Amino acid sequence: MKTFIPEINVKDRSWLLFDANGKTLGRLAVRIANALRGKNKPIFAPQIDAGDFVVVINAEKVVLTGKKEDQKIYQRYSGFRSGQQRIPAHVIRERHPDRLIVQAVKRMLPKNNTARKIMTRLKIYAGDKHPHVAQKPRQVV
Repeated sequence: MKTFIPEINVKDRSWLLFDANGKTLGRLAVRIANALRGKNKPIFAPQIDAGDFVVVINAEKVVLTGKKEDQKIYQRYSGFRSGQQRIPAHVIRERHPDRLIVQAVKRMLPKNNTARKIMTRLKIYAGDKHPHVAQKPRQVV
């Protein structure tokens, strides 16, 4: 029995619109990651990139449950001595509200070259306006 490997046409990709207003960060990130990988399609194969474009609006209104707003710490390291930075989630939300969703989605994707290509199809906006109206994104509930 031969394994079925689907052929993906770039024109088959659709545009999905997620509204982050009042949604929990982790639960929203799972749904976005699955849509980017194409796991919601019947032709899903892990080695094939069959995902859709995803537009996220109202990123500044995403919800962190419990005390995560103050206690969750994001770390960066420049590679130099004393180059580690520890930034709480509420500071990241003030400066760059889209980065909370970007990091949550990125960490849910496989750690390989495909993930970098998948992340280019993710478009996140802090407010409710986005420049992708011409693509006619479909609202995802």
